[in-house]
Amino acid sequence: MSCYSRILLVDDNEMDNIFHEVILRRAGFGGEILIFELAQEALTYLQADDSQAPLLIFLDINMPRMDGFEFAVQAEDLLQRIPSAAVMMLSSSSAEHDKKKAAGLAAISGYIVKPLDEALARELIGGNFETVKF
Repeated sequence: MSCYSRILLVDDNEMDNIFHEVILRRAGFGGEILIFELAQEALTYLQADDSQAPLLIFLDINMPRMDGFEFAVQAEDLLQRIPSAAVMMLSSSSAEHDKKKAAGLAAISGYIVKPLDEALARELIGGNFETVKF
């Protein structure tokens, strides 16, 4: 059972977005999945969004114009008004400095090294973040 009705995939890699959408669907997510290839577009969406539907965001680090860290900082206040909002850093980087930087940001709930797999996706959409802590 999903704790979320919406998921945002924020990643500039189209193939990663397609793959992760398939994984989320296989894991049983039946809600809305929105894909943004630019972090600024996702931020603009959140600024205009008046929905109070629970939200889970999968966020890449390295993207053009605005990286995932900058997005997390700028979106922090917006995310506080959304019930059960959670942001998972989903990156190809396994570097400790990236994990530590993500852990230092209030908006980031956990860190996952790509790719997301079906079992982990099932846990996350069910609200279990214990396996993705920093």
